[in-house]
Amino acid sequence: MRLTLYTDYSLRVLLYLGAMDSEKLATIKEISDAYGISKNHLMKVTHELGKLGYIETIRGRGGGICLAMKPEDIVIGKVVRQTEEDFYLVDCFNPESVGCIISPVCSLKGALNKALHAYIAVLDEYRLSDFLHSKEEIAAILFKE
Repeated sequence: MRLTLYTDYSLRVLLYLGAMDSEKLATIKEISDAYGISKNHLMKVTHELGKLGYIETIRGRGGGICLAMKPEDIVIGKVVRQTEEDFYLVDCFNPESVGCIISPVCSLKGALNKALHAYIAVLDEYRLSDFLHSKEEIAAILFKE
């Protein structure tokens, strides 16, 4: 399974904000520069993360973004489910697809579906805080000044 760039960037934004001092605000430009990724993509990602309640956006001069939740309350599996477009591992998972001609009798679809659920279940075991144990090291890489 491969996550979309959208989900990847969503997780990166959350890690960035989680590694920051909780009193500080980040800008999209800072995050974009730190990761070397498109500012335009991050604008869409941060807008959606704000709508989902993961981050808070403060507009105006001196504004920026910060986590709206404690890192221990952010479940990685939930973030992935909310940011992925779909989980169509194969064509027959897509209800709008013509699909494979053997789909009605194929048992592979069931095994792939079981694997997908196991994948998400593992991610549900983790919180953002689980990936911030090396917060200082992450900060040293991201916040070069």
